[in-house]
Amino acid sequence: MRVLVLGGKGFIGRHISAALAQQGHQVIHGVSARHAQAMQPGDTVVDYGRDTQADTWMPRLEGVDAVVNAVGVLRDTAKRPMQAVHTDTPAAVFEAARRMQLAHLVQVSSLGIGQNTTPYGITKRAAEQALQTQMQAGLSATLVRPSVVFGKGGDSSNLFLNLARLPVCVLPAVAWRTQIQPVHVLELAQCVARILSLPQAQRPSSLDAVGAAAVPLAGFIASLRAQNGSRPALMLKLPDGLTKASAKLGDALPLTPWGSEALGLLSHDNIADAAGITALLGRAPTHYSQLVQQA
Repeated sequence: MRVLVLGGKGFIGRHISAALAQQGHQVIHGVSARHAQAMQPGDTVVDYGRDTQADTWMPRLEGVDAVVNAVGVLRDTAKRPMQAVHTDTPAAVFEAARRMQLAHLVQVSSLGIGQNTTPYGITKRAAEQALQTQMQAGLSATLVRPSVVFGKGGDSSNLFLNLARLPVCVLPAVAWRTQIQPVHVLELAQCVARILSLPQAQRPSSLDAVGAAAVPLAGFIASLRAQNGSRPALMLKLPDGLTKASAKLGDALPLTPWGSEALGLLSHDNIADAAGITALLGRAPTHYSQLVQQA
């Protein structure tokens, strides 16, 4: 199929694009202006802040068989406002895809946002609701909800790896309470590609993309340190009050993924049954204790 990948130059999107190409699909990208220099023939520039009408998207979907939306931001900015990026633009794409009778659409959302009251959680849930509306009207689609996605080049992955290198690691208390189920980005990408390669009747309407086992974030960072051959670090808890203050500081100094949105995501369990991803991969997904060794 000819597949339009929105966010195809991002961390998750570029791996999905590579997996789709390996499955024999023709990939085109919808990219923001900041990635325009990396465009390929057939790619299109997308303004996620303004391209919020289905009529804008219908000409872009001419000749396209399927769409994958892998766009996501952790910071609400004037250039990429969350409401437009996570809700309004996807809703327009969903409606246009239904009107154009595309073969399938895959929306990459996020696991564990059901009770998240941050702008990230609210806007992502609104997109899921918009997708459900279009699916009820006839759109063939799959909602993919990954847990924490790990892999080379990911901002969160780099943060976790840097923390794992420290002999003394100070983490928010929530990192000991909340469970995550890290999934490798290559396995997430393989699942998306395999969904589009299945006969239409066999494509799932939803997929929880998770790793083989759940672990608190503190335990995951300790595991990353062990995987790199280092001795256990001294792990210290940062009280909740200081944690919130550090997240506010992260909002003001956006040098890392840490901030109020990241804290909101870490405040709720991010786990699910791995049966769906196991069926698509034909094997169990990688255990968190082996993610560093995964190619």
